[in-house]
Amino acid sequence: MVMSMTGYGRSIMHVDDADITVEIRSVNNRFADISVKMPRSLSYCEDKVKTELLKKVNRGKIDVFVSYQKPQGENVEIEPNISAARGYYDALRKIDEQLGTHTEINASLLSRFSDVFVVTREVPDEEKVWSGIREVLIAAADSFNEMRASEGARMAEDVLGKIDRVEELVLKVEESSETRVEAYRKKLYDRLTEILAATDIDEKRILEEAAIYADRTAVDEETVRLHSHIGQFREIVAAGGPIGRKLDFLVQEINREINTIGSKASDLEITGYVVDLKSEVEKIREQIQNIE
Repeated sequence: MVMSMTGYGRSIMHVDDADITVEIRSVNNRFADISVKMPRSLSYCEDKVKTELLKKVNRGKIDVFVSYQKPQGENVEIEPNISAARGYYDALRKIDEQLGTHTEINASLLSRFSDVFVVTREVPDEEKVWSGIREVLIAAADSFNEMRASEGARMAEDVLGKIDRVEELVLKVEESSETRVEAYRKKLYDRLTEILAATDIDEKRILEEAAIYADRTAVDEETVRLHSHIGQFREIVAAGGPIGRKLDFLVQEINREINTIGSKASDLEITGYVVDLKSEVEKIREQIQNIE
């Protein structure tokens, strides 16, 4: 299966009295670069999120957003710190005595001092919290990969159509190449006949010149390698998986052979095919930059 590096997935669940949301989005990148944004209290889960996601993703710039909300007030114990309250009470009374003031001291006034109450919250079970986040993460990742697979299938269809066009152009180059030497021989013969105004031209010399020309402009090796590269391209796409880098390398090799043909081209017809080939290969190159 061919996967796109661009995708989006989201999952929302209520797990263990907590509302958990995980959102994943990605764009193309040379390597796997995962950024996780979550509440600071859950920072111990960040590396676990990355490790879990790397089981499902090979490349891409991936942003993961985790929201974890649990109802407040549950499993919270609040106890008065009588010792601290008495200390504040006595201190306020001394102020009244020395300044001659009359402060109304009651529980409401004393509660304004932060250490008058001791608040104890239940320490969360980290493994239990991670288990809930992991469940939602996997669901979001499945949705994320479903979108990437759908987009990847369209891209695979597109690049295979373009590689078919490349093969058609290579066949045209071969056909044109076959008639090129004979056309050169005839052109050379006609020019010599015109220049020398005679018909007793040395046929052997013309054949030798044509052979030299054929050797200098032959593209057989390049077209054979191109057919091999095209076959490998189709096999790689059919195999699926993380194939982006393989295809990128193969496209570089295809482009190299086309450039060599272009440097050998001596007629407008083959030059035109080379221009068309470069155009199609560039379209393929741009497309596979988004394939994982």
